Amino acid sequence: MQFRFTFQFWQDDGWYVGKLKEVPGVFSQGETLEELEVNIADAYRLVMEDTAATS
Repeated sequence: MQFRFTFQFWQDDGWYVGKLKEVPGVFSQGETLEELEVNIADAYRLVMEDTAATS
C-alpha cells in the first residue's frame, strides 16, 4: 500500500529541515535536499515501527 504525504522543507542556518505534514513526529534535517529526503524516509520508517510495536 502506498500513501501520499505533504513534504514541507525549509533552510535554517545552512541546513535543510523538513517534516511530513500529515504524520506528527516525522522531522529531520540534512546538509542537502537529497540527504533530507533520505533522512525523512528513515524518520517515517522509525515512527511506523514504533507505532506498530506499541499497538
